[in-house]
Amino acid sequence: MILSGYKPFEKKEIFLLINGLIGIGLMLAASLLFKPAGQSDSAVLITAAENMEQSLKTIHDYTIQHKINTDNPEDARQSGLIGPEWSELTTTIGDPAAKRTTLNPNFAALVAHLLLEAGVHQGDTIAIGSSASFPALLIASLSAAKALELHPLVIFSFGSSSFGASNLNFTIWDIYRLLVENHNIDIRPVAASIGGDDDTGSEFEQGLSDRIKTSLADAGIPLINEKELMKNRQEREKIYFNGNPKRIRAFINSGGGYANIGSSQLVLNIKPGLIKKAAIPEPGKQGMIHSMIQNNIPVIHLLFIKGLTQKYHLPWDPSLQPAVSEDSVSFDARHNTGALIISLAGLIWFILVVIRYRMLYNSR
Repeated sequence: MILSGYKPFEKKEIFLLINGLIGIGLMLAASLLFKPAGQSDSAVLITAAENMEQSLKTIHDYTIQHKINTDNPEDARQSGLIGPEWSELTTTIGDPAAKRTTLNPNFAALVAHLLLEAGVHQGDTIAIGSSASFPALLIASLSAAKALELHPLVIFSFGSSSFGASNLNFTIWDIYRLLVENHNIDIRPVAASIGGDDDTGSEFEQGLSDRIKTSLADAGIPLINEKELMKNRQEREKIYFNGNPKRIRAFINSGGGYANIGSSQLVLNIKPGLIKKAAIPEPGKQGMIHSMIQNNIPVIHLLFIKGLTQKYHLPWDPSLQPAVSEDSVSFDARHNTGALIISLAGLIWFILVVIRYRMLYNSR
């Protein structure tokens, strides 16, 4: 018989087999979790960062030439994107260090990385909702979309926290138009709102609101001007979804716009970065973030900048503009702590097995 010469495993062989399989399992799990970007992904991330780098240069050159935001002590690098602390457009207090941090072109690479992680593909349609508080993050989002060859549907608001696009002579719309005119971006916004506490600029001077409305009307950009949050959100859903939520492959929220994050304190529990689940507040307090999540659309939440820099190892408030390189866009390799923990566990397990094996059998 074939099994006539079968010899049962010895105890020590069973011990080694079982523990060897456990070690292999841990290493396999780590390899599945750890997925560094391939060469093609690295190339597109670098392209996204270079797109943003060029846009930042366009804005820098323009603002220097026209002496816009050049006397702001909070903008030592003279980016032109750090507006005044207070103006008629200012809605809330903002941190100048956070604003300067987002001037890093590698933020565009991060957005592209998160979009890829969300599962988008070339030609997909994404939605972008942006306040004027972090104009550099809107630029990062558009730069990433361009690199990935996506079709972004952009809705922005004029209201800004301190040190954002808060200069009346260089609003978020002025910045956007400048980049379109210089061919840094080629996508027009699909709508805009005034912003502020209720997204209609009710706390702004009437003359400012009228000026914004006229500017948008002259450009043919629809104005969302609905105070009630639920109705405001529904107007945005009509524009983004056009009757089919599935056409939106991801949503990028930039800043803390009322219509995008809603009015519930639950939004404070949403961590920055890519999210697919979140606590949903009552309908009257939901923003576009919640609408997207309920429609199974991944959300890239660009708020709480300190948390973003810590999570993805980007420099906080650098004095010089960070360089763009393969290392600067290697978010997977630096961020996948789960794989690192499992790998370390596998190594420790192997060491303990070897030690125990020697103790149990080599001493005999």
